[in-house]
Amino acid sequence: MTSLTPFAGDDPAQRASDADRDRIAAVLGEALATGRLTSAEHADRLDAAYSAVTLGDLVPLIKDLPEVSHSPSSPITSFITGAESHLVSAVFSKVIRRGRWVAGRHTELRSVFGALIVNLSDAVLPGREVTLELNSFCGKIIVAVPPGARVVDEGSALFSKRSVTGGEPGDGPLIRITGQARFGKIVVYRGQRPTS
Repeated sequence: MTSLTPFAGDDPAQRASDADRDRIAAVLGEALATGRLTSAEHADRLDAAYSAVTLGDLVPLIKDLPEVSHSPSSPITSFITGAESHLVSAVFSKVIRRGRWVAGRHTELRSVFGALIVNLSDAVLPGREVTLELNSFCGKIIVAVPPGARVVDEGSALFSKRSVTGGEPGDGPLIRITGQARFGKIVVYRGQRPTS
């Protein structure tokens, strides 16, 4: 079994830190990359890892997985580097991403002469803060964020429509919106989809 922390005998009732959760996420990512977990199992366990309160909540998530080496050249390092960023693109086409899927900490949504519709309501977000880089050139990107999400818009627009709306934020994840709309349209909303 993979140890949660470098110290033997940790108290399972001890509250888990973000670093503990990230460590478990790394083990789960390695298990997905090597075929030990299916994508659905990975998504369920990752969701549980980031919802865990104590170290004892984390232990069952990796109990049936082998120990992972954390050396700089290990496969886990390369896998996590790839898994940290994610790209979804629509080029001269329409792409819809919804349901249960795993987003990266940095997810780029790119539309070039196309339409990209993404719903994050059921997606597994790999942490309390996620950056969405929205880049639209002569295209359209529409994103629904989860209820309770806090949204910070740091993007720009040039000859485009850029609309980031929604109700009052709750205690959900922080979603940072970056990127640029050029001759296109970017709409980010929470709750009911805007009609304009």
